[in-house]
Amino acid sequence: MKNKEERADAPIFGRRLRQARKWAGLPQDRLGVAIGLDETTSSARISRYETGVHEPPIATAKLLAVELGVPLAFLYCDDDDLAAALLNLAGLSATERRRLLRQMDWRLPE
Repeated sequence: MKNKEERADAPIFGRRLRQARKWAGLPQDRLGVAIGLDETTSSARISRYETGVHEPPIATAKLLAVELGVPLAFLYCDDDDLAAALLNLAGLSATERRRLLRQMDWRLPE
């Protein structure tokens, strides 16, 4: 049986946030404080984002993504393969990303 944090029916933002936070090795309270949340409520706020009770404003989601070192799109990606691709693309330089996308024959602006 899956535990609470692995539930597939959990909101995607919350699942991705928890996944990235655990990869970063940050407890909820430290993550919240790092993005400017009040120390006394930071753990509860991050918990509510992870469980889907609340969804943060986009500005807060951007702060979370930066602090966790993931692209913002990762936090909203509902496909595991695409989420992995986003993480891998984010790890490349802009030049490497463009080269890879050209190899995939994507139409990119010059």
